[in-house]
Parts: sequence; structure tokens; C-alpha cells
Amino acid sequence: MRPRPVKNGTASAEALYATHSSTTNEPGLLKRRRTSWLCPTELDRARVVDANVRVRNLRMISLGAAVVALLVSAPWQGWTYPILALPVAITFGAVDLTIRRVQRPELISAGAMLITLGVLAGGVAINGGSRSPALPWLVLPLGATAARFRPQVVIAGLALTVVAILAATFGVDTTQAADHPVAVIATLGLLVSFVSIIWAIQSAELHHRDAAVLDPLTALLNRSSLMSRFREIASQAHLTRRPVCLLMCDIDAFKEINDSYGHDRGDAVLQEISYQLRKQLRSFELIYRLGGEEFLVVLPGVGQRRGQEIAERIRASISEMRPTGLRVTISIGVAVAVGEEVAFDPLFKAADNALYEAKHEGGNAVVTASALPEISRRA
Repeated sequence: MRPRPVKNGTASAEALYATHSSTTNEPGLLKRRRTSWLCPTELDRARVVDANVRVRNLRMISLGAAVVALLVSAPWQGWTYPILALPVAITFGAVDLTIRRVQRPELISAGAMLITLGVLAGGVAINGGSRSPALPWLVLPLGATAARFRPQVVIAGLALTVVAILAATFGVDTTQAADHPVAVIATLGLLVSFVSIIWAIQSAELHHRDAAVLDPLTALLNRSSLMSRFREIASQAHLTRRPVCLLMCDIDAFKEINDSYGHDRGDAVLQEISYQLRKQLRSFELIYRLGGEEFLVVLPGVGQRRGQEIAERIRASISEMRPTGLRVTISIGVAVAVGEEVAFDPLFKAADNALYEAKHEGGNAVVTASALPEISRRA
């Protein structure tokens, strides 16, 4: 099947930033940089960035309401809290400015939560401990965490928040907190209830989101998830001047499999090949099913030479695997862009043209694009 052309700049590909191909140890460095306990997969990382963008306006309204409440209450409880609100506002302003540009946005987001929790706990400790009217506000950072991170992170945040509450109350004045524990108990109860509600809402949202971005047959990412990630990663590539490698993959003569053996057999072939593709790649290297028998592989940390090696490894593994007992081969087009040259249209088109050449050679081949097409450079 001839690869489809790019239409109106909407056909899919996800750009990525990567390390220079001249250093063979760079992909390993990138893996350590891009994966972490906070965000073990690229999908987790994308969720952190996306959640920050989606709740920005609501966060600004919430922060504004809190500042107004603190200013109005200052004559009764002093100016400590309004003053402490300033570093919190600066912190979240910095998050908004940097989270799309840094290599580890999860660290930026988690750091902001820790700073906010520390500032609030310090304010409570200074202004009355267990009698502080701001004690219930210590639940807010964990609510933001639950909206961004996976359950394991939320559980760790819950334990940390409980420690902060106890430190700001019993740690400051054990006798006072023991004699008047109601506010502490109520805050702990509010903490669990608040996070449970947000967690339930977030779980439902993630379920629908995963259904929207995952191909139901192969469980690979689909084209719906590509363009938003492309804009983010392309921006990072421009800033870091790193290369991007794209592999366009097409199963050879797949229509004959469907015609000869039926669509059920064809679906089984697609599933086995999708599994084999995942086995050949690392966690930060993404695979998308573009539709039918076409797949797009995005390789962070990979330049042209390494991209050719990976493409050849994929081609050889598919040729040897015999999905559902059939001999199946795959053709692959490789394209690379660096720094400011990373843009959706030319990169995808170059890989698409290289794939067409591989098919024209008879299939079961890897072809690398020699240059990017001179078309729109806007991502």
C-alpha cells in the first residue's frame, strides 16, 4: 500500500527532541533523564504537562481568591499569611513559564507542590499551630498532586502531607495540640475526603482520555494524541538544538493477508507486530498506529545513523517472527531533523517519501531520507 500524503498539515506525527547521534551513549542518558519514579512513561509525563495547562485558569482564580481572603483577614490574624502567599504565587508563575520547556516537567510540578506545602506548614506553625485558622489549607497541595500524578505519587504525597500537618501542630506545641486536637483531626479527615473526591474524578477522566488516545486493537497510541505532543517536543528541540528521528513503517502486502485469510487473521497479525514493535523499543520511544497497517515510531535521543540501525533491527525482527504462522515483512522510511529544522510537515513528509522508496524497491527494506522537503516549516 502506497503511503498516504500529508494533507493540510493534519496527518499525524509526534516530534521529539533527542540527543546528537554522534555519541552512542546519549540514548541511555536520555532514558535516565526522561523516565523517573514520578513519571515512568512518556504518557505520564504528557499528563503532567497537560493537566497544568488545563487547570491554569482555575488555579489563578483559586490563588486570587485565597489572596483576597488573606488580605481581608489580616486585621485579625496578622500579615504573615499574605506575605507567605507571595512565594507561592511566584512559584506557580515560574511553573507556568517553564513546564513546557524543561526536560523533566514532573520535577518542576512536584517541586512547586513541595514548596507550597512547606510554606503553608511554616505559616501554620508560626501562627498558632493546632489553633491556626489556616490549618485546613494544608490539604490544597495534595489536591493539585492528585490531579497530575499517578496513584503511587499521590499516596506518597498523602503521607508527606500528614507529616507536615503533624509537624506544624504537634511538632510546634505538643501539649496544645493534644489538649485541642479537633482541628487537627478535622484537617486530616478533610485531607482524605478531598483527595478521594479528586482522585475519583481524575480516574474517570484518565479512563476516557486513555480510550481517546489508544488504538483499541493494538493498544498503541493513535493519531489523536500526536499533534499536541509534537508542538511541545518540537519546541524543546528548538531550544536544545537536538535531533529528531522518525520511522514510518508499513506492513508489506497486508491487503493480501486480509483478502486471503480474513480480517480476523489480519487483526491478529497487527496485534502481534505491535507487540514486537514495543519489544524492540525503550519506554521513552513512542509508537503510534496511524491507521490500517501503518505505524509511526518516534525515537528520542536518536540521530540518523542510530535511527537506521533501529529501523533495520525492527525490519529483521518482523521478518523472522512469523505472526500467526505467516511470513510478514515490513518497510521503513527514516527521516531526521535537528534543532530549528524540527517541524511536523517536512519531517513527516521526508519519512513518508523514504517509505515509498522502500516499498518501490520491493518491500522488506529500510530507506533513509537524504533531506527534508521544502514545504511549510510551521509545526
